[in-house]
Formats: sequence, C-alpha cells, structure tokens
Amino acid sequence: MTEARERRADGDQASGPPEPDSLTAKQSERRRRVLEAAMSLADEGGYEAVQMRDVAARADVALGTLYRYFSSKDQLLAAVRAHWTSALEQRLSRQPLQGDTRAERVIDFFVRATRPLERRRRLAEALVLSVATRDPHAAVYQQEVSSWMDRIVIDALCGLPEDEAHAIRGVLAHVWNSVLLAWVNGHMEPEQMYEILRSACHLLLDHRES
Repeated sequence: MTEARERRADGDQASGPPEPDSLTAKQSERRRRVLEAAMSLADEGGYEAVQMRDVAARADVALGTLYRYFSSKDQLLAAVRAHWTSALEQRLSRQPLQGDTRAERVIDFFVRATRPLERRRRLAEALVLSVATRDPHAAVYQQEVSSWMDRIVIDALCGLPEDEAHAIRGVLAHVWNSVLLAWVNGHMEPEQMYEILRSACHLLLDHRES
C-alpha cells in the first residue's frame, strides 16, 4: 500500500495535522517519541531509512496516530529539523558568536551549525533531502528553521539596514543549503563546504565594514 493510500486509510484529516500547542500532555509525549524515533532512524540509515511504519513501530504508536501528527514523511523530517535547530539555538545562545567583523561572526555561526551535522552525516542527509518537499504542512516547520537563522544571523549583522541584512541572510541560507546538499550527495568534502561559506560571507560583508 502506498503512503498516500495508507494515510487515507488511517484517517488523515484534510485540515492537516494539529498544531503542537493544541496537544494534550499525553499527545505531546507521543509526538516527542515520534520525533525521536524518526531522528534515530535517520541517524542509522539516512533519508530512505525513515519509513512511516518503522517510525510508528519504534515510537510505539499506531500508524494512524502518526499520520494524525504528520501527514507525510517529509513533513515529519521538517519537524525533526525544526526540533534539531531549536536545540542548537539553545546551545549557541549560551556562547555568543565570536568575531570582530560581521563576516567573522556569521562564519562562526555556520561552522558551529554545520559541525554537528558533519558528525551525523546520515541524519544530515535526511534533513537536507526533505527540504524539497511539496507537502504544504511542512511549511510551518521550514519557517521555524528560517526564523531561527534570522534571529542569529541578523543579530550578527547588526548595524546594517534591516532590508539589506535580510537579503544577505537569504543569500547565505541558499549557499548553506546548496553546499550541504552537495556534501550529503558525496560531491563535496567538508572543508570545501566551509571554504565556500567563508568566501560567501567575506564577499558579501567585507566591503560593508565601516
């Protein structure tokens, strides 16, 4: 049975999954187990290893329950990425970005945000490949990730006009996603990723120092 047919059979709601804030404590606990199960499977085998039936079994929830929380595998992985970045933001907040210039601070962000993914390549593969999903319900989690990057990078770009800072952040986000995709697909070594990120930051920011 295909994923779409399974979803219909298990009672997927047209209105989409419920908002996390609307869940009861028991439902939130189930959702947490689902996220941890998906992350664990991704850690073990990457994108292809995250199958909804396997996630449900590892999280000890019914398949229909899983689909009520997440309408597709890619939406689930988008939620895992938002969960991952939230934890990373907490770690970064305990130690401010280092650097005397905007470029140096943003480079410090990219290095500290990328190293944990480098150590967990299969998980990184799953999270990066899920970005291209067409599932509209994944958008809220993708926005969470974008907002997280906004909060940190825009702060590092202090002193620039707001619209300029947001435009630079947008360009750098595309560069970051591009090098991560090349890396997880085996087309780039880690140090090449960092060199491209450093070059992009310097090209966009060095001439803006006053």
